Amino acid sequence: MINTGDTAFMLVATALVMLMTPGLALFYGGLVRSKNVLTTVLQSFLCLGIVSIIWLLYGYSLAFGPDIAGVIGNLDWAFLKGVGLSTGPYSDSIPHLLFCAFQLMFAIITPALITGAFAERMKFSAFIIFTVLWTTFVYLPVCHWVWGGGWLGNMGALDFAGGTVIHINSGAAALVVAVMLGKRKGWGKEAFLPHNLPMTVFGAGILWFGWFGFNAGSALSAGKIATMAFMTTQIASGTAAVFWVATEWILRGKPTALGAASGAVAGLVAITPAAGFVGPVSALIIGLIAGILCYLALTLKDKFGYDDALDVVAIHGAGGLWGALATGLFATTAVNPDGADGLFFGNPNQFVIQFAGAFAAIVFSITVTAIIVKFIDMTIGLRVSDEEEVRGLDLSQHSEVGYTF
Repeated sequence: MINTGDTAFMLVATALVMLMTPGLALFYGGLVRSKNVLTTVLQSFLCLGIVSIIWLLYGYSLAFGPDIAGVIGNLDWAFLKGVGLSTGPYSDSIPHLLFCAFQLMFAIITPALITGAFAERMKFSAFIIFTVLWTTFVYLPVCHWVWGGGWLGNMGALDFAGGTVIHINSGAAALVVAVMLGKRKGWGKEAFLPHNLPMTVFGAGILWFGWFGFNAGSALSAGKIATMAFMTTQIASGTAAVFWVATEWILRGKPTALGAASGAVAGLVAITPAAGFVGPVSALIIGLIAGILCYLALTLKDKFGYDDALDVVAIHGAGGLWGALATGLFATTAVNPDGADGLFFGNPNQFVIQFAGAFAAIVFSITVTAIIVKFIDMTIGLRVSDEEEVRGLDLSQHSEVGYTF
């Protein structure tokens, strides 16, 4: 039977997760130079369309359709055939089509996250092809492994709302793209300052707001688990923002608004895989460590010399990895009987499973992303010309500007 309360809750949660992608567009848009603001915003915004088409044609079927060898779904649900208004295999209280729509919003934001790594230097045509290929050959398989009846889920890996599927997956891909695409012209020699930090902070606020749908909605019903996921999301994010600011204050001498926004997102990322499996005190610890760890991870790009323009690797890669491992430490069946106990609750095997799942996602994402990037570079090319980069991608790729004063 369709539960109207759960259905109403999930309709709102789905809309909240959709709003996260425009929020990400603002978050990223404020961080780049003014000559690249529109193309940066557009890359996130257009994922709403590109991935929706993929999801309808074959994406949902490959991610969540009947399993093939634990690796991928089949094409029984291509064009959403059989995905209707009755309940489906993933929930007995909401329409199958609503579950499909909710999962679509996750699929949309994941490739949008990667755009922060190649901001200000990738051809728009290369971005479109990358989004199609990466969603098809990286996101859909990993999603099936964890949530669609694949081998990681069957092994017992816990990922409440996407730490492995979304954040580790996109973070690993971002590292590959940043390295293979190369540094922005002048990187390391001149300052690359955000052109509009209020835009970025506003975008972070929209992300934070939408994340309640992201995490609480992953319970798929309005009840106890959704309530706990809502609370742990708030605690982890707020704590991470405080401790990111505290860390940069100690190490750099000044607290910053960008640090608060980045720390909040880092906390949101870290709590995502654990949100419905841990309690409030555990969420505070997860957020505290995320704020410090992700700030320190920022220094790696300077040490290793890769230009991750908007710090996708440090926030989503490092934050997602910590969150996945933390789930193996702090998960407890006292919060969610359908989950498992973690290391600190007497089950060290869960930590091993979490580590194996994260490692598998990293290796797969790095390998396949590298192949995709190389293919695009050999065919249409990845980068704009030096002249176009200096001119700015808004003009060179779109013949428009973000500001006319």
